[in-house]
Amino acid sequence: MTDEIVKIRRLTSRPQFLAAAKGVSKACGAVVVQRLDRADGDEAIGVGFTATRKVGGAVIRNRSKRRLREAARALIPKHGVPGSDYVLVARQGTADREWLRLLDDVRSALTRLAGAPHSPGAADAAKVRAPSDTDR
Repeated sequence: MTDEIVKIRRLTSRPQFLAAAKGVSKACGAVVVQRLDRADGDEAIGVGFTATRKVGGAVIRNRSKRRLREAARALIPKHGVPGSDYVLVARQGTADREWLRLLDDVRSALTRLAGAPHSPGAADAAKVRAPSDTDR
């Protein structure tokens, strides 16, 4: 098995975050992970971090984002899908969550999103409803 080096870049602009929010997302424990398949041919993985004021004051929000950055640094190269943008959103317990549990939350969300359809409506479009007797 070869270890491929994956280029990781930071998401910095509001339009990048808004675009990722339109993709698929998964909430696991103390984190929400949003994923957008860019489909632009670039194999780099984009990663951004955010925490709303619901999480707490500035100190708590900053601590939460620092912890998410470290979790992403450890897990995105292994579990991230090349050509995707990810946004990790801190939740209420992110700052106080036990480190191994936080890593497990991020890993679970990343692996579930790796197999997810590229757009929210893709799963519904793939389902074909069989006609029933009441459709006549």
